[in-house]
Amino acid sequence: MHQISKEPAHSESGKHRFSIAFGLERIGLIALRAPRTAAAILLALCVVAVFGIQRIKIDDSLSQLFRSDTPEYKQYEEVTKRFPSSEYDVLVVVEGKSLLERSSLEKLRDLVTDLQLIDGTRGIISLFSARQPPEGGRLPAALFPETLPEGAAYDEFIKRVRENEVIKGKLLSEDGTLALIVLALDPAIVGNKGLNATIGEVRKTMNDDLEGTGLNSQLSGVPVMQLEIRNAVERDGLTYNIAGILAGCIIAIIFFRRISFMIVAAFPPLLAILLSIGTLGWLGFSLNMFLNVMTPLIMVISFADSMQLTFAARDRLIAGEDKHTAFRNAVLVVGPACVLTHGTAALSFLALQFSDSDLIRTFGEAGLMATIIALVAVLSLVPVFGVLLVRKENLLATKVKGADRGVEALRAFCAFIAKRMVGHPGLFSLIALLVVLGLGIVYASLEPRYRLADQVPDKQQAVEASSRLDAKLTGANPIDVLIEFPKGKSLYDKETLDTIAAVHSIIEKQAGVGNVWSIETLRRWLAEKAGRSDVAILKEYVDVLPKYLSRRFISENQDAVVVSGRVPDLDSSQILPTVEKLDAAMGAVRSAHPGYNIAVTGLSAIAARNSASMIGKLNHALTIEFLLVAAFIGLAFRSVVVMFASILPGIFPVVLSGTVLWFLGEGLQFASVVALTVSFGLGLSATIHFLNRLRLEEKPGIDEAKAVERATVLVGPALILTTVVLACGLVVTVFSDLPSLRLFGWLSAFSMIAALIADLFILRPTAMWLISTSNRIKAAWGAKPAK
Repeated sequence: MHQISKEPAHSESGKHRFSIAFGLERIGLIALRAPRTAAAILLALCVVAVFGIQRIKIDDSLSQLFRSDTPEYKQYEEVTKRFPSSEYDVLVVVEGKSLLERSSLEKLRDLVTDLQLIDGTRGIISLFSARQPPEGGRLPAALFPETLPEGAAYDEFIKRVRENEVIKGKLLSEDGTLALIVLALDPAIVGNKGLNATIGEVRKTMNDDLEGTGLNSQLSGVPVMQLEIRNAVERDGLTYNIAGILAGCIIAIIFFRRISFMIVAAFPPLLAILLSIGTLGWLGFSLNMFLNVMTPLIMVISFADSMQLTFAARDRLIAGEDKHTAFRNAVLVVGPACVLTHGTAALSFLALQFSDSDLIRTFGEAGLMATIIALVAVLSLVPVFGVLLVRKENLLATKVKGADRGVEALRAFCAFIAKRMVGHPGLFSLIALLVVLGLGIVYASLEPRYRLADQVPDKQQAVEASSRLDAKLTGANPIDVLIEFPKGKSLYDKETLDTIAAVHSIIEKQAGVGNVWSIETLRRWLAEKAGRSDVAILKEYVDVLPKYLSRRFISENQDAVVVSGRVPDLDSSQILPTVEKLDAAMGAVRSAHPGYNIAVTGLSAIAARNSASMIGKLNHALTIEFLLVAAFIGLAFRSVVVMFASILPGIFPVVLSGTVLWFLGEGLQFASVVALTVSFGLGLSATIHFLNRLRLEEKPGIDEAKAVERATVLVGPALILTTVVLACGLVVTVFSDLPSLRLFGWLSAFSMIAALIADLFILRPTAMWLISTSNRIKAAWGAKPAK
C-alpha cells in the first residue's frame, strides 16, 4: 500500500476555491487578531454564564410532553385548576398477606394518624375513612371502632370491611392484601423545595410505624413522581458534565500527548457547554428530561469540529508553519466544514418545531441557540488557545517522530479501508443502496409507543408502587369525565344529578377502568345505607365533607363536577380504545341532557389521543429533514453530486437504529424519534468533513481514487477519535434512572457509531462512483469534469 503524506504546509485557504460556508468561517479569525483580549472577554462571559446556570429551574411536570395550545390540553389544564386533586396526592401503597390481621390494622391506623400530623399535608383518605350507615338522622359513626373487636367478632368485622362498597376495590384490594392511602399535600409544598422534606418525612413515618409487621410500603402519585424526576435530572446533569469533561480530556491527551493540545481540543467544547447552559438560564429555560441531555449534545456538536481544527493545525505545525499561520489556515481550510456541520445540526433542531409539544419545540429552540454558541466558541477559541498555549512549535516535528504511533495507526487503518472501498465503487454503492432500502422497510414498520412510566425513574418506588396498583386496584392513572352545567342548572338539580349518575354508570361499566368516584358514589351509599337519596340529605353530607375532599369532584362554584376513574399504566395504543369507547358512550348522555358539556379528559386521555399523532408528526419531520439537509449540503458545495452522495450515509444510521428498536420491540417513542432526528444532523459531521477535504484534494492530474484515499487519511483519524468520545459522552446516560433518557442516550451513541460506519463504508464508494460517473458523462458531452 502506497504511503499518503500528511497535510502539506502550503495554504489552501481558498484563493482558488469557493467557501462552502459562504465565508462564515472567518468569524474564527476575529479573535485571532487579539487573542489576549479575546481571552479576557471569554473570562467575563464565563462569569456571567455561571450566574445564568444558577437561575435554571427544573420542570418536573408529568404533562410536559403534551403541553401545547390544543383545545384538549387547554381543557385538561382547566380541569386540574378547578379540581386540584391528583397532582397533589401522594399514594401510599401498603401490601402484605397479614394486612387484615388485627395487629397489622392497628399499626396501619397509627400510620394514617401520624401521616396527618406531618407538615405540608392537608387531608387523608383511607379505609379508616369509611362510615357506618347513618342512624336517626345523625352523622354516621366511623366503620372502624376505637378498639377493634377480637376473636369471632373480629372475623365478622373484617367481612363487613371487605364488603363495604366505599372500600372494596377502591381503597382495599379484592383479596384483602393491598391498601391504598391517599395523602393530600398542600399545593404550596408541591411546587417548592419543601416537597423533598415532606416526602422524606412520609417515608420515615411509614418505616417507623410499620416496622415489624411484615408489610411492604411504597409511595407513588404525582408529587412523588415529580420529586423523583427532579432528583434524577439534578443527579444526571452532574454525571453528564463530569463524564463529558473526562472523555474529552482523556482522549485528547492520549493522542496529542501534550497538555497544550489537550486544552486546545477539549476546552472550547467544555466552554461552549458553560456558555450555552448559562445563556439558557438567563433566557428562562427550565431543565427537563430532554434539556438535561443538552450537555452531551453540545459536546457532540462542538467536539468533532474542535478535534478537526486541532488535527489540521497540528499537521501544519509539524510541517513547519508557525503557530499563528497554522491555526489561521486550519480555520480557513477546516472552518467551512465546521460551519456546515453546525448548520445541519441547526436544521435538525429546527425540524423539532413541527411538533405539537411545547416541550419538544423548546428543546429544539434551546438546541438551535446552543448550536450557534458552540460554533462561535469552537471557531474562535481553538485558534486563540492554540496561539496562547502552544510553545516551541518549531520543535514539535522532532518531538512527535516515533511518538505519534496512535495517530499513525489510525491513518494506516483509514488508508486500508479507503483503498478497498474505492476498488469496486459501483458494487459497494449498490450493496449500500440495497441495505439502506431493506433497513428502511423495517424502520417504516415501527409503531408509536408511549407510557407514563417511561418518563419516571424506574429504579425508584413510584413506578413499582404504580404497578402494584395496576395489579390490585385496576390502576393508578386517573381518567376524568368533566361535566359542566348549563346556565340555570345547579349541582342539586334533578337533571344534573341524573346526568352525573348516567356518566358514572357508563364509566364503571367500561372495561379497563376501575376505582370510579364521584358525588354519585356518596348518593348511592346514602340510598343503600340510610334509605334516602333526596337532595336535602345529599347536600347535608356534601357540606360536612372537608374542602380538600369535596373539591376533588365538585368545582368551587358548584358549576361543574368530574367523575374520576383509574386506568393501568399501559401503552397509549392500548388506552386509546378505552378513551374512544368512553367518549362514544357519552354521546347518549349528551343527547339525553342537552346543554351539559361532557368531555373525557385527564392525562391518560390526553396521552392516548395525542402521543401517536405527535410521534408520527416528528417522524414525518425527520423525513422532510432528510431532503432539506441533502439540499442544504448540495447548495453549500454547489454540487448535485455531493447532494446525492450525502443521502445514503445520512439515512443509514437512522434506519439501522430503527431496525435495532424494532428488533428490541421498543417501537418509536418520543425519546427515540427525537434522538434519531438530532443524531441525523450530528452524524453528518463526518460526511461533511470528508466531502470538504475531498473537494480540496481534487486537483488536475490526481484521479478520483487517490483523492478519496488522501481525504480519508487526513480526516479519518479525527473522525474516529471524536466518534469514540461522543459515543462515550452519550452512552453515559445509560446510568440514568429515567428510561426515556437512557433510551435517548444509547440510541444517540449507537447512531453516532453507525454514522462513522456509513462514512467509512458507504460514503467513500458512493462519492467515488458518483464523481466518476459524473465525469464520464461530462466528458462524453465535452464538459469540464466535476470537482
